[in-house]
Formats: sequence, structure tokens, C-alpha cells
Amino acid sequence: MLGWVATFLVIALIAGILGFGGIAGASIEIAKVIFFIAVVLFLISAVVGLARGRTRV
Repeated sequence: MLGWVATFLVIALIAGILGFGGIAGASIEIAKVIFFIAVVLFLISAVVGLARGRTRV
């Protein structure tokens, strides 16, 4: 998922350099949304992992 964030950031940077403001703005917004979704999923995964604890075999 973070790969998608990097992709949209690169698209935004290239579009910004070339003067395509609308595409750059949309790409950066998409990158921000995907980044925050990734952070939320990571936090949920961390909390669930801590709640389950480690089982001894």
C-alpha cells in the first residue's frame, strides 16, 4: 500500500514540475488518503497483535 503512496507522490511531483496543477493536486490528495489508510490499518494490526499476545508452544 505504501508503494501506491510513493507512486502517486512521484506522479504529483512530475505533474507539478510540468505545470499540470490539477493532476498534481489530485495525485497528492490520493497519496495522502492512501497513506492514512495504511497508518490506520497498521495501528489496528498492532493493537490486535498485542491483544492476542504470544502463545507458548
